[in-house]
Amino acid sequence: MHIENTQAQMKKGILEYCILSILKRKEAYPSEILEELKEAKLIVVEGTLYPLLTRLKNAELLTYRWEESTSGPPRKYFSTTEKGNEFLKALNETWLELSATVNKITNN
Repeated sequence: MHIENTQAQMKKGILEYCILSILKRKEAYPSEILEELKEAKLIVVEGTLYPLLTRLKNAELLTYRWEESTSGPPRKYFSTTEKGNEFLKALNETWLELSATVNKITNN
């Protein structure tokens, strides 16, 4: 068994939570989201991010707006919806419970 596979699966499981958390704080362009994830050592590629943003938008957890750019095509800026904020709140509660449980088990 390869540790890299397990690590990748663990990171995938929290990606929605991290993206919604970023977008609740501020509206962001996908490259800004990727940069923040990269700075936090959660490396994600565009091929993973864009389908996830589309899925979250289709679930009405995100909305977007277009903004003209002076250096290229218009940019799509994402932000959370009210439904997305409620979903994030539930994810946060789940995360707190789960992390406390895992810490309790792994620290004994």
